[in-house]
Amino acid sequence: MSGRRGFTLLEMLVAATIMAVAIAGLMSGLSSTTRNAARLRDYDRVVQLARLRMNDILADEFVPLNRTLGGPFPPELVGNLNAGWRAVVTKAEQSGAPFPGDYVLDRVQLEVWWIAGEQRRTFTLEGYRHRLFRTEDTAPAGSP
Repeated sequence: MSGRRGFTLLEMLVAATIMAVAIAGLMSGLSSTTRNAARLRDYDRVVQLARLRMNDILADEFVPLNRTLGGPFPPELVGNLNAGWRAVVTKAEQSGAPFPGDYVLDRVQLEVWWIAGEQRRTFTLEGYRHRLFRTEDTAPAGSP
C-alpha cells in the first residue's frame, strides 16, 4: 500500500460534469427570472396607471355617460411601452322616477392595454360611484 491520496481521473470527470449541469441549470433559471421580472414590471406599471385613470374618472362627475373614452398613455409615463386605455361610464342604478338632486349609481368599466413583445395584453377594472342626478341624464342614451 502506498501512502498516496487524491482523486482519480474518473472522479474528477464526474465532478466536472455535475458542475457543468448545475451551472447550465442556474443560467437557464436566471434567464427566465429576468424575463419574468421585465414582464411583471410592465404589468405593475400598467396596473398603477389603470388605478390612476380609474380614480380620475370616478372623481369627475361630468364624464359623459354611455360613451367610450380612451387613448394612449404618454410613452414617458409607461417607460416607452405601447399602452393605452378605454373606459365607459353607464348608469347602474337609480330610483324609479329620479329628480335633480337625487342620487344615482354609475358603473365605470376601464380596460387598459399594452403590447408585450408581439402580444396585446389587457387588464380590466370596474368601479362604482354615487353622484347627483342631473337634468341631462334624462336624455336617451347616445344622444348629445
